[in-house]
Amino acid sequence: MNDTLTLDVIGRRVEVNGEHATVRFSGVVPPVAGLWLGVEWDNPARGKHDGSHEGIVYFKCRHPTGGSFVRPNKVNFGVDFLTAVNNRYVLEDGPEEDGKEQPVTIGNKPVETIGFDSVVKQQSQLSKLQEISLRNCVVSCAGDKGEIAKACPNIRRVDLSRNLLSSWDEVLSIADQLKHLEVLNLSENKLRFPSGSPSLAGTFPALKVLVLNRTGITWAEVLRCAPGWPVLEELYLKSNDISISERPADVLQTVKLLDLSSNPLIDENQLFLIAYLPRLEQLILSDVGISSIHFPDAGTGRKTSMFPSLQYLVVNDNQISQWSFINELDKLQSLRALSCVRNPLTEGGSGPQTTRQFIIAKIGQLKTLNKCEILPEERRGAELDYRKAFGNEWKKAGGHQDPDKNRPNEEFLAAHPRYQSLCLKYGAPEDGELKTRQPFLLKNQLLTLKIKYPNQVDQKVTEKQLPDSMTIQKVKGLLSRLLKVPVSELLLSYESPKMPGREIELENDQQSLQFYSVENGDYLLVRW
Repeated sequence: MNDTLTLDVIGRRVEVNGEHATVRFSGVVPPVAGLWLGVEWDNPARGKHDGSHEGIVYFKCRHPTGGSFVRPNKVNFGVDFLTAVNNRYVLEDGPEEDGKEQPVTIGNKPVETIGFDSVVKQQSQLSKLQEISLRNCVVSCAGDKGEIAKACPNIRRVDLSRNLLSSWDEVLSIADQLKHLEVLNLSENKLRFPSGSPSLAGTFPALKVLVLNRTGITWAEVLRCAPGWPVLEELYLKSNDISISERPADVLQTVKLLDLSSNPLIDENQLFLIAYLPRLEQLILSDVGISSIHFPDAGTGRKTSMFPSLQYLVVNDNQISQWSFINELDKLQSLRALSCVRNPLTEGGSGPQTTRQFIIAKIGQLKTLNKCEILPEERRGAELDYRKAFGNEWKKAGGHQDPDKNRPNEEFLAAHPRYQSLCLKYGAPEDGELKTRQPFLLKNQLLTLKIKYPNQVDQKVTEKQLPDSMTIQKVKGLLSRLLKVPVSELLLSYESPKMPGREIELENDQQSLQFYSVENGDYLLVRW
């Protein structure tokens, strides 16, 4: 870079010794002669001051140590899109020796070509490329108009993250030439977005996935640009300090996945502004600081009209500490999967297994929790344990085994919205189930079970007492010794008088009888 610079450099993104910055000043800084650039670093620890020198303010920084003065010849203003593509993908042809593999260079790095011929051939022909990654390749502009379309007409997926793009207009200049573009990652480019509506003529006609993490975009700018994404399905807006300020009107209507993670200004009231996106199936709200949510249009036990298509919700790393949050999620009519880890509620003293059981019991339609499938046996066990755990509280609140007398108060129903439906499903808890257990007396942990052998007509039904903490593996070991049958051949299941006609397999040898909610009087079925 020569020492003759104009004001055009102000706002440009640059790289200096591997660090990214934005040019905020160009000019002389007395008493030292020559031209200087004042830059604001992305990493404030890299800087020395706030844009001032000897009492004179040359530019301003958001951080008191975010600025530096550097000489123009130390600054890299980047390259155009095609130059970066050529640097990474175009291979120089050289003379080949008979019977020998020739080393090639990709991005200035030698690469072995053994077993790589087809890849080399594809990468050397830009016109056939459909996916390219230019992450951290100092791309700053589109280059000459029309050249990208001429060289790379079939590109569908582009990673332009962590480059030197400084404006949305420059992005449009690239995108206008990629008519088949379906996936675009622009993360970690500090972009200036238009203050008015950008030109929409065929901007992103095929774009389905757009990643704008750490770009500095605001919600108003999202809505302003969104008309240019007519078929967008996935939008990632992580770490932008976004505050949802208005309801999307006639935009983002095709979006199925929205990632708003690490935007700490978002609260539950703002979420209501996006609650009627008709196709939104996945909402990622990790690390936004949310602690509560309430759907005002739905009372206890009813479904909300908000988020009608939402199937998967992620609320990891938040401040959720009350079960009322989980109760509200049962109101979402389409919710099937939830991820809720590293919250005060899930990190509390009740233990991860108990917390998991309670969440399953509280959200009736949930199929997956924290990326683990909820099998029918686990749901049944969780709901029975929940029903038992709060049975005494239910009785004190006015609950009764007689349906005509079963009138728990509103406070209990608000805290346990599904309890009544669980009583209908499994029957109201009986007094014998609700006796306080004395954990240190073995007799209070023993189950009296009747053992049947459906495939062995000569075997009589027997009765045994087993600890509820006994694992299925140990039960099999005991039966193996009694029956003289190898453990590997034994198949166990059980039936409960409370659920006649249904047989539950005990398929996990590491789990206990208690895990499967085996109770006194149940039948243990043994086959081999």
